[in-house]
Amino acid sequence: MKAQMFDMTRVWAMLTGLALAAWYFAALYLGFKSSDLLPMLVTAIGGFEMFLFAQDQWLKRKSKHG
Repeated sequence: MKAQMFDMTRVWAMLTGLALAAWYFAALYLGFKSSDLLPMLVTAIGGFEMFLFAQDQWLKRKSKHG
């Protein structure tokens, strides 16, 4: 997979996570019962993206210091 394609996949994952989080908090605010699956999806996508971000930072730092 090309680097640009991988970056676009991460952007779409980030946007999906933000949309799901907004959906969840809007449901809470408006008093609707949200699905039990929704918080788990938000957490999974957010955790995955945080892991990838930390991994990128670690690899960038490691490459600068040998």
